[in-house]
Amino acid sequence: MTEQRTAPFRWPLTGGSSLNAPHVTTRTLRNGLFAHWPVDPDELRPHVPSQLALETWDGRAWVSVLPFVLTNVGLRGTPSIARLAFGELTVRTYVRYRGTSGLFFFSIDIGRSLIATTIGRTTGLPVYGAAMRVGATDENRVAFRSRRRKTGHDTPARFAATYRPTGAASPASPDTLEYWLTARRRFYAPTARGIVTGDIAHDPWPLQPATVTIYENTMFEADGLPSPTGEPVVHYVDGVSMTGSIPWLLRGR
Repeated sequence: MTEQRTAPFRWPLTGGSSLNAPHVTTRTLRNGLFAHWPVDPDELRPHVPSQLALETWDGRAWVSVLPFVLTNVGLRGTPSIARLAFGELTVRTYVRYRGTSGLFFFSIDIGRSLIATTIGRTTGLPVYGAAMRVGATDENRVAFRSRRRKTGHDTPARFAATYRPTGAASPASPDTLEYWLTARRRFYAPTARGIVTGDIAHDPWPLQPATVTIYENTMFEADGLPSPTGEPVVHYVDGVSMTGSIPWLLRGR
């Protein structure tokens, strides 16, 4: 099933709670890039579980790659010494389940293998450990490199890029593509037990126009997806504090 564009549900801002679970975790996103490509929905539909409706914008589905760093990761109220930091790289698309917009992740690569294993086992999400390096170039660009340690596909999952903001930050305006792509706070992960879901809360993304040079990107092929063509729609984002719920099961609802 494919659905045309609809406005994503407006979730609570930072410090809120979901409709079903309190927000007990915290994290801060740093040095993030949104890179989005349009794709033919008929080509993407077989790769999205049948329980989820694939959403489209003006007849096109979208797939996105998001490299970023998470800092201050931990339980709310715990001391800073108990918090963690690591790189993350996600590949996702845009879906709807029982009337509510959200995200479906094809893969989540994390720069700490133990954390990746723990999250994958407890949430049903496709999480992988990866070797990651994040730094800065002489031109004040973020340099992000990731290589998945294990993959079920013949193609190694690799991503390497440099990127930087090129303008001032501002939130996306409703009814724009940028808002539709980024203003989503819930994920859906179909499992044998039912649909696992969870959500995050934060202030509106301070999106900045950006420039990016992608040196290597095999993420789509490694995840078994059709590879989009053309230049992506990109934005830079930095310094966003978030809270999150513990994932819960939607079975029987």
